[in-house]
Amino acid sequence: MTSMMGTPDATGRFGEFGGRFVPESLMPAVLELESAFREAWSDPGFREEYASTLANYAGRPTLLYLAERLSEHLGAEVWLKREDLAHTGSHKINNVIGQALLARRMGKTRLIAETGAGQHGVATATAAALLGLDAKVYMGEVDIARQSLNVFRMRLLGAEVETVTSGSRTLKDAVNEAMRSWVAALDDTHYCIGSVMGPHPYPWMVREFQRVIGDEAREQYLAATGTTPDWVVACVGGGSNAAGTFAGFVDTPARLVGVEPEGGAAIGRGIGGIVHGMQSFFLQDEFGQVNEASSISAGLDYPGVGPEHAHLSAIGRARYDQVGDDQVVEAVQLLARTEGIICALESAHAIAWLLAHKPELEGTSIVLTLSGRGDKDAETIAERLGFLDGGRGA
Repeated sequence: MTSMMGTPDATGRFGEFGGRFVPESLMPAVLELESAFREAWSDPGFREEYASTLANYAGRPTLLYLAERLSEHLGAEVWLKREDLAHTGSHKINNVIGQALLARRMGKTRLIAETGAGQHGVATATAAALLGLDAKVYMGEVDIARQSLNVFRMRLLGAEVETVTSGSRTLKDAVNEAMRSWVAALDDTHYCIGSVMGPHPYPWMVREFQRVIGDEAREQYLAATGTTPDWVVACVGGGSNAAGTFAGFVDTPARLVGVEPEGGAAIGRGIGGIVHGMQSFFLQDEFGQVNEASSISAGLDYPGVGPEHAHLSAIGRARYDQVGDDQVVEAVQLLARTEGIICALESAHAIAWLLAHKPELEGTSIVLTLSGRGDKDAETIAERLGFLDGGRGA
């Protein structure tokens, strides 16, 4: 059976979305990357090295954990796919290990990356240190201010962190600067994109590196229950953790839900366009200019969404809803106080969706991807709750 999340067409499209819209100077690089990925992904030796590195270095498989007290609170059975327990504290390591191994196979000696919340930057710096590669990470000035811990981690790991001061000084602008840098250093540099976005083959390649999440979760849930869940839920910015999760369940009866930030919501509020080398949904004004996204979560502060998510929405296979910042902060506290887990603000969007849809979910079973841990967001959360002002918080 052909999977609903299989290989894109020859032009790199999922339905009407995706493609490869890059300057002529970048076309040889993306064509080289596609050829190299196809060859590597069909090579059992590469697949074995990738799986072995994830198991012996990144800590896979991650747990699928039955959250009993959260389940009792919601009146539904909630299983958490614990990507927060992977090395570096998020799902990002799955993709970066794959791309770093591929870059080394291609003879590249340097990685560049963009980052918002800093988790992809940390993962890139980690993989570069592991494999003896140089690394440079582009990060918006706004995100650097609210993610200082991850900036320190990247520098400690040996990566150079470049402050991006253009535009909104967030993730969108970090992507722009990374792409410009790549054009000038194609011979020795691989651009390690952090999500299922950008020109083909990135959306497909990143999803394939992240599908380990969904494949593991499906097998773990089946082993524990003998069936498949009613719902599969994950947060969505660019959408890599959700794409990897959905890939494991898209061909089952499970209902797929991607949760966007209210101030982003490219699927909920965006229109079709071409940005960052791909055709997808983006927040745009009446003149086609990209609007700024807004979210308490730096990792979801992106005005677009990966093209495969746009496709899954367009064909009705996945549902995409939004939650607000206040709901997200409430969700962080609930998970911490019911399960002793402090999750990332990105992941808390998915928990917030459960709270907002409690009546609809009653009596059902849910697999939810907890994409990362909350260390990086401690200051943001503390400030929001009033702890930094001498208050006791909520």
